[in-house]
Amino acid sequence: MSFKDKVIYQIYPKSYLDTDGDGIGDLAGILKKLPYLKLLGVDMIWLNPVYPSPQRDNGYDISNYTAINPVFGTMEEFEHLIQTAEEHGIGVMLDMVLNHVSIEHEWFQKALASDKRYQEYFIIQEEPTDWVSKFGGNAWAPFGDTGKYYLHLFDVTQADLNWRNPEVREELFKVVRFWMDKGIKGFRFDVINLIGKDEVLKDNSVSEGKPEYTDRPIAHEYIRMMNEATYGADPEIITVGEMSFTTVENCILYTQPERHELSMTFNFHHLKVDYEEGKKWTNVPFNFSELKRLFHTWGTQMSENNGWNAWFWNNHDQPRALNRFVDVENYRIEGAKMLASAIHLNRGTPYIYMGEEIGMLDPDFESMADYVDVETLNAYQELTQKGYSEKEAFAIVQSKSRDNARTPMQWTHEANAGFTKGIPWLAVGNHAQEINAATELEEGSIFAYYQKLIRLRKEYPIIAEGSYRAFAPEHESVYGFIREHEEQKLVVLNNFFAEETIVHLPDEFLTGEILVDNYRATQLNSEFKLQPYQTIAILI
Repeated sequence: MSFKDKVIYQIYPKSYLDTDGDGIGDLAGILKKLPYLKLLGVDMIWLNPVYPSPQRDNGYDISNYTAINPVFGTMEEFEHLIQTAEEHGIGVMLDMVLNHVSIEHEWFQKALASDKRYQEYFIIQEEPTDWVSKFGGNAWAPFGDTGKYYLHLFDVTQADLNWRNPEVREELFKVVRFWMDKGIKGFRFDVINLIGKDEVLKDNSVSEGKPEYTDRPIAHEYIRMMNEATYGADPEIITVGEMSFTTVENCILYTQPERHELSMTFNFHHLKVDYEEGKKWTNVPFNFSELKRLFHTWGTQMSENNGWNAWFWNNHDQPRALNRFVDVENYRIEGAKMLASAIHLNRGTPYIYMGEEIGMLDPDFESMADYVDVETLNAYQELTQKGYSEKEAFAIVQSKSRDNARTPMQWTHEANAGFTKGIPWLAVGNHAQEINAATELEEGSIFAYYQKLIRLRKEYPIIAEGSYRAFAPEHESVYGFIREHEEQKLVVLNNFFAEETIVHLPDEFLTGEILVDNYRATQLNSEFKLQPYQTIAILI
């Protein structure tokens, strides 16, 4: 099975559909919506972590790799979900967090209890480095009362694993094989480019320590080992690595087929173009020229070197892309389709985040009391301490909070958007009355547009397999690219702004077939006028 013509749909289980009234989404809810996902046409669903966890980091702090968190259901229900999804032609992708475990995991508990074997499972030393945790503060914490310190690149309750220990690697490979035996068809490896720490860890205050543990050459070796010991034997399995602060050069290496590492990689550079001076908790318009430069750099270099991108606009850690890149007051529908075309017609595997296919927006919460994300609450405090007024700090939080993406899926216009009969763990967005799946399926056009894009990727090898090159890279408001495969060419034009603009269309495309156009009855001509947020794809 080639992964190049596949489309993957991300589900945040906690917020998808609650069937037992406790306000938290569950496996039974996902099972119930398989016909909806089949109708959309996706090939695979990626589930955020569903393992037992103290939930200090929304399940990315795992306390047991081979069980299901009771809040989501049972192992039997999970096995039934895999089987039923398969009957619908849908594979299941699991989130694998192999860089660290919760300190409640039995391995860490045994290490704390002076078991020398398990102390070798972690990175423990007498003198900490000057590295900074990605959640802020020191990346080292006291290891019990031993006088030593353990490394935690993330929360203090998430202890980094020592991949240099062959026993640790084999334990983690056993975990991957355990889920393969259950019928899992895909793995998303969380921050997998951070697993390769050097034998001797060095200070690096300039970049908070990042160069000392990110994309080290040994990380490639470990991933190759994992490939050989687990999923490499099954060509059906799709793997994607989440890459933190990575480079295009490394992602080419991770994804070149002959290197036997991963199918594809996520990077996040394109979702930092609305960060002022690289800082997330700011509120500035997105930088279109930088967005385009990143898309062209990654698109061209991955194409020329036979690497493979995983493309996405939204996930559980990002505010909704529509609010970031589109004038949603006036052009929500056109903008949703344009953003979709920009990645679904691209060279790489497109990911859809739940709700994206119906044009869901940020929730427009009205007070800090509505937010539950710890990062958001901390950021608000820090902003007010820095001198921002409460109004200014709230506006920034409204634009950047991870809770923007985590609000319950909007199924109907009924109470709690049809997500739960109980009290939802996070408030439903304020647009659920008009933006919900039932209304969209009945009278909308965004869902149908996604269906078409998914279908086109399967019907046209040029979309799944074609090369990539930039088109009109200097244009002030258009992101354009050309795909080529065998004797065919496809030009894709995306207007990222609410104003009309002119783009010069080469003569060879004037008699082409319009595959996609979010405005009706477009006439092709050399001085081509793109409407606000228009997207058009022309095949010759």
